[in-house]
Amino acid sequence: MKETTKKEKTNQENAKKPNVVFLISAAITIAIALWGIISNDSFSGSANQLMASLKQNFSWLYLGVMLFFVVFSLIIAFSKFGKIRLGADDERPEYSTISWFAMLFAAGMGIGLVFWGVAEPISHYVSPMKGIEPHSAEAARFSIRSCIMHWGLHPWACYAVMGLGLAFFQFRKKESALASNLFKPMLGDKKAKGPIGKAIDIFTTIITVTGVATSFGMGCLQICSGLEHLFSIPNKMLTWITVITIICFIYLQSAISGVGKGVKLLSNINLVLFSFLLILAFFIGPAGEILNYLLVGIKDYLVNFIPDSLRLSSQGDSSWIQDWRVFYWAWWLSWAPFVGVFIARISRGRTIREFILGVMIIPTAVSAVWFSTFGGVSLHAAGNFAKEQLAEIAAAPQTTLFYIFDQYKAGIILSLIAIVLLIIFFITSADSATFVLSMLTSDGELNPPNNKKIFWGILIAVVAFALIMSGSISVIQTISIVIAFPYLFILLLICVNLVIEMKKDQHES
Repeated sequence: MKETTKKEKTNQENAKKPNVVFLISAAITIAIALWGIISNDSFSGSANQLMASLKQNFSWLYLGVMLFFVVFSLIIAFSKFGKIRLGADDERPEYSTISWFAMLFAAGMGIGLVFWGVAEPISHYVSPMKGIEPHSAEAARFSIRSCIMHWGLHPWACYAVMGLGLAFFQFRKKESALASNLFKPMLGDKKAKGPIGKAIDIFTTIITVTGVATSFGMGCLQICSGLEHLFSIPNKMLTWITVITIICFIYLQSAISGVGKGVKLLSNINLVLFSFLLILAFFIGPAGEILNYLLVGIKDYLVNFIPDSLRLSSQGDSSWIQDWRVFYWAWWLSWAPFVGVFIARISRGRTIREFILGVMIIPTAVSAVWFSTFGGVSLHAAGNFAKEQLAEIAAAPQTTLFYIFDQYKAGIILSLIAIVLLIIFFITSADSATFVLSMLTSDGELNPPNNKKIFWGILIAVVAFALIMSGSISVIQTISIVIAFPYLFILLLICVNLVIEMKKDQHES
């Protein structure tokens, strides 16, 4: 009873102190949003210039480090460290495997899969890597292989590194859910809690806001494009504001109810709808072609895994690699803090091996099935368009899905389900993000206060709107990617700190 009283007093004292991480990260995020709204030309121009510089000078670094994360994660999973439990030795998982997977998948890339499921295969088919003839059978095969590559082991290994570090330090070492705590083995307790640690936590918070708001901006544009395509609702500013406001209200209600209720329920609904859309598309589409794309795509992905991971040019031209692969690797980095914090929060009680394999293998398999199915649907329908038409459709990825679905008898049903799924994914991701941001700016509390959830939930919506106002889809993505570049080095250092602490844990055991 006395210990509880002391703990409550400590929490009350901490609550009275100004939260530096919250104040500074909120101020910087608001400044970014205002810049995007007031001077969007300057905003987008600066981001594009910085992104071009990153791709030109650091493509090799992105490729090498992302491959390292895959190798590192798998080595840890199958090493002696794999048996360590994320919690006490006798602790068991907090959530069932199905609910756990549903939540990590919905938070990880659900909205992106719906957005790019049709658009990316068509883009690679129309404009493949140099040396491959566009609109050819080779381009179709290359398209599926590239999609699986971009949504497979690499991004989930990036998430696994961040998530494992946080889960290990939280539940095994009893630290709070702050990125700065992962640096205690190298920095020591004092420096990790000092200015260096605060800077890491502030940076993590800002990246989380911009990375999540990026996907919300994309999701909002696709929802509004779908509403215009199906119901002739004008795709303009008033519609964007209405959609963002309604969804913001819903996800705030869900976030306030907590992970065990709101997030879990919505994630399970997502998984059911996601599976239904996938199965429906398989039976409506060319089933034989889809199965062929799946088997050949997985084979091509595995056979070419190392060469594709390190490929920097094709016949002396690196533009495709920079515009797609490097761009994706940078984008996943911008999502690593958010997804890492969230999957750590829901993974208590699992072993390191179970965590890594669950986070990496299952989502990769689902992504392969998803892109093979919708790639098969889109590539089969591509023959109904002239080459010029197809190029125009590919140039507007927010509407590609609806034009392709129109080529099938049950296309309107697929489009309606896709819009509903986008909305629920939107709500789930925003729900998870408000929870994560509240944790990060409440000294890592696993059950942060509702006032923080409301603040970050509203700010995410504002930043998403600012990003939409800044220009095209590429500009929206570029903003978060540029900001996230330094996190490449932070994740590498997390790997080092994690190994140091796991060795120490083994020695103590």
